[in-house]
Amino acid sequence: MGVSCDQSHIRQAQPTVASVESEIDREIVRVMEKGVNLEERKSQVAAIAAAFALRTDAKRARWLAALCYLKTLGTPLKPIDLAEIALAETGGHGLSGKAVSYKGAVGVWQLMPKRALSHGYTPEDMENDEKCADAAVRELYCKLEITGGDIVKAKKYYCGTGPQADAYEIKRRQFRKEIMDFQAVKNISETEQERVRRVRPL
Repeated sequence: MGVSCDQSHIRQAQPTVASVESEIDREIVRVMEKGVNLEERKSQVAAIAAAFALRTDAKRARWLAALCYLKTLGTPLKPIDLAEIALAETGGHGLSGKAVSYKGAVGVWQLMPKRALSHGYTPEDMENDEKCADAAVRELYCKLEITGGDIVKAKKYYCGTGPQADAYEIKRRQFRKEIMDFQAVKNISETEQERVRRVRPL
């Protein structure tokens, strides 16, 4: 199916992270003005950033988590869907935008050159995190069409088919659980803080 999941021979180099806080803020405001409920999606971002920060620096972790949030807005996908694929593809290689598999898949979300081209991007574009995230969302849409809208199967087949996809699915589910565990800890902490505030108002 064109996207590599064999990450054994990836070369990597960390790109410089551009500061686009104002652009991200503007996009969030635009979406909120449309009346989209963002609470569930927003609640995933800190957990995704925490999982990413175990593999790259905190600034880049926050940047990639923000991309997972922004690129899935207006889609049936959630930030966690994009995040777990990033972790499965390049989590073991610092979530590097310069990562290239021995088969030629490029970027954080490891798009093969032909798949990148099919989504309107050059293979070189996949080193750009925003373009790579966008192409990954488009790739997931292709897989959703193939699987009749089954998001779990779509993510499994992101990497291909057969035994390789089965192994990929196990790894992907482990990363999803890791993110959800971070989210659960954050939710418990926020609940405890709220309880303390009620008992001892500031």
